[in-house]
Amino acid sequence: MNGYPLIENHGLIGDLQTAALISTDGVVDWFCSPRFDSPSVFGALLDKVNGGHCTVRPEQQTYATKQLYLPDTAILVTRFMTEAGAGEVVDFMPVTGTNVTTRHRLVRLIRCVRGTMTFQVEIAPRFDYGRRKHDLHITENGAVFAAEDGTELTVHPIREPEDQRLLDVLTDQGADLNLSLTLQAGQQRGLVLEMGAEGPPDEVRQDAYHRLFDETVTFWRSWLAQSRYTGRWREMVERSAITLKLMTFAPSGAVVAAPTTALPEQLGGERNWDYRFTWIRDASFSVYALLGLGFTQEARAFIVWLTDRVKEQAGSSGSTGPLNIMYRVDGSSELDEQILDHWQGYAGSAPVRIGNGAATQLQLDIYGEALDSICFAHQHGFQVGYRGWTAMRANLDWLADHWDQAEEGIWETRGGRQDFAYGRVMSWVAFDRALRLAEAKGWPSAAERWQTERDAVYEQVMEKGWSEKREAFVQHYGSDVLDSSLLRMATVGFLSPEDPIWSSTLDAIERELVSDSLVYRYNPEASPDGLRGSEGTFSLCTFMYVDALARAGRTDKARLVFEKMMGYANHLGLYSEEIDLTGRQLGNFPQAFTHLALIDATLTLDKALDGR
Repeated sequence: MNGYPLIENHGLIGDLQTAALISTDGVVDWFCSPRFDSPSVFGALLDKVNGGHCTVRPEQQTYATKQLYLPDTAILVTRFMTEAGAGEVVDFMPVTGTNVTTRHRLVRLIRCVRGTMTFQVEIAPRFDYGRRKHDLHITENGAVFAAEDGTELTVHPIREPEDQRLLDVLTDQGADLNLSLTLQAGQQRGLVLEMGAEGPPDEVRQDAYHRLFDETVTFWRSWLAQSRYTGRWREMVERSAITLKLMTFAPSGAVVAAPTTALPEQLGGERNWDYRFTWIRDASFSVYALLGLGFTQEARAFIVWLTDRVKEQAGSSGSTGPLNIMYRVDGSSELDEQILDHWQGYAGSAPVRIGNGAATQLQLDIYGEALDSICFAHQHGFQVGYRGWTAMRANLDWLADHWDQAEEGIWETRGGRQDFAYGRVMSWVAFDRALRLAEAKGWPSAAERWQTERDAVYEQVMEKGWSEKREAFVQHYGSDVLDSSLLRMATVGFLSPEDPIWSSTLDAIERELVSDSLVYRYNPEASPDGLRGSEGTFSLCTFMYVDALARAGRTDKARLVFEKMMGYANHLGLYSEEIDLTGRQLGNFPQAFTHLALIDATLTLDKALDGR
């Protein structure tokens, strides 16, 4: 690992416009500002030498560390234990609200709870992915890191005037700030790191800190109190809900796939992608999870965002259709992929990519996911306006003309287009849900044509997507490769969960893609995806497998798989994208898709266990 922390050895904090990762060693090694997809300020997670960090840890070299969230909040507590004393770092970001802002604060309270402890503090930002130099200006009341493009990081000390002796500036090495802080039991001080500050550095008194802390606690606990879920595994469900909220850009309601970029799917490999954007697919799934738990405001905000995307290019005749597969959180679609050659990558896993070249791919499944989520929201009282419905009709007209073609597919392969069965299944869903909406509302529609296309898609999948040899549905026409995306066939109603051909598909997936309860997406050796190397099991797919088993009445197996999967969460209940053979987490962290699937699987399994 060459000194890099494990991916899972992190907690997430955020203010609903951006977020930061903090390791169990007290290091802020990932933080972008002013948005999730903005250039990094701290990026040591992707280059420990040149990435930048903010570190708070004991001066003593030998210590034990523990990390936890303050219950029912997104406030992270990292604890250090030594023979001389015990201390804590309490990290959080005050919530910004729904107005776009460049002001973001990261609060780091440092306190001693037993004995005596000296903390070493190092603040070493590297602006714009380490591409911009900066100057450090130290004042009596704090410090300012000023980048050459005008970006500034202001450091406000948390202290009382008579306690300034507790904080010593050890050195100004270049443009980094090194501090030493010695505390006795009961004493606490700290730092507020602020981007976009409106004034010079200023000390933060204890009462001002406590107001920020109390306001943040109140926000998170009040928000979580909206949850209606009272079933099994409630703590894991609620932690997933908080995690999804942390990855939601409040001004637009868009959910990013992950707050990170370029964390590898294989150590040393090239499967390193930027996930700081909003996928139509991922975010559409969020509607089910949010409404299933009772978070109607968040679901409504996303439906508005999604409908705006549908309306933007309605009627477009472009080669990839009227919907892009992903957008930035503000709805823009400029996601040109670049490589940061000057960064070594996590544990040497290069290249480090920003932007995402898959944004221009054709993925037919997104139309089904979008219409399915809108239909589901409609069933829960959300109304689609006339212009929104007109735009949806235009999208369906495009799909009616273009569904029967090769595409890149749900997994964004770069090995050429194929006739993916999952894309066809979700095209069926798009026509089916549009017909339901039109009938329920009495809206004008091309119902006859949609029904014709829906039935044609269905018959084609049954004829070409089924393999007699495998006794299962396959990844794409003309192959015998299995694909776990098809675990959703029964979930979306394409097949009955009790259908014998569905049962045999489940059995085939279990034999080939399931490894000790963990599920692979597909076998890259059997179905080349245009990339070198392999990958771990896909956590999303494992939870989809749980959902499929529960729907098929295999509740005992579903529960065992689910309980095993709970053991792969990190110490805070967070999941990245994948899990390797040793149980370590791989890929961008935490991943929204995984936590959405966890919630969906829990709702399905809990209901199935009650029904049993």
